[in-house]
Amino acid sequence: MENSQLKDFVVDKIDDLKAKDIVTLDVAEKSSVTDFMVICSGTSKTHVKSIAEYVVVEAKKADLQPLGIEGRDASEWVLVDMGGVILHVMQDKARDFYQLEKLWS
Repeated sequence: MENSQLKDFVVDKIDDLKAKDIVTLDVAEKSSVTDFMVICSGTSKTHVKSIAEYVVVEAKKADLQPLGIEGRDASEWVLVDMGGVILHVMQDKARDFYQLEKLWS
């Protein structure tokens, strides 16, 4: 699967679980680690964790293996590394504090 298709896959899955304020950033020219970042918000720790875990489960069903998952325990900010796409699922407070969109745009 190409990275742009993977980005669309991730966006579709987080939209299924009603993630808020979905933003996709093309960082291919700025990062050697990934081509796209997808950033979204969840309404609570449970929602953040559920969104991230749903993406992981659906990716595995599609024979895509996430490279890593960080932050599940605290669920303030959960990162799912899919290689060409990195998903950041954050609570509003963490998202406002770190301002990833501003950092990477």
